Amino acid sequence: MKHVFQKGKDSTKPTLLILHGTGGNELDLLPLAGRIDKEASVLSVRGNVSENGMPRFFKRLAEGVFDEEDLIFRTKELHEFLDKAAKTYEFDRTNIIAIGYSNGANIAASLLFHYQNSLKGAILHHPMVPRRGIELPDLSGKPVFIAAGINDPMCPPEEAEELQSLLEQANANVEIYWDNKGHQLTAGEVEVASKWYSNVL
Repeated sequence: MKHVFQKGKDSTKPTLLILHGTGGNELDLLPLAGRIDKEASVLSVRGNVSENGMPRFFKRLAEGVFDEEDLIFRTKELHEFLDKAAKTYEFDRTNIIAIGYSNGANIAASLLFHYQNSLKGAILHHPMVPRRGIELPDLSGKPVFIAAGINDPMCPPEEAEELQSLLEQANANVEIYWDNKGHQLTAGEVEVASKWYSNVL
């Protein structure tokens, strides 16, 4: 997978896995990592799917309707890529925090849904429920931050609430932050996510 790796000053800090939204790339959200933790290593990845020339992490059948088969395949692909990247760049595979926006948040949530130990935790900006009707792994103690917009036309508030509920049922420690904006990534939610990260990790 196309990616950028930046080695951090403190190897004991989590490696921040940065996952862009639809049409983004591995460079777009690099400043976000610095807002969360200036000393951490950063692995920013580009999605392998193209939708009308726009990079994505998995296919969709329509707006808000995921191609479940491709989602499962691409989640496995990303999970295995993290295994390889940890060896290549010599970072702790058990200490990865995902920071995803929109489509990137959805693939990060999918990692949590499918693999118990793929992520140590996650910051999910404007996510949706990746899959329904499956049993989640035991996510005991796993910290997850969800930022959602009460006026988000693409990820309605019910999606964020259901995702929170499903993760909590799997024993994750979930905090949700509501912004009164739409689908955009706001400075306010990034600031709250940064404070959450500092407190939890």
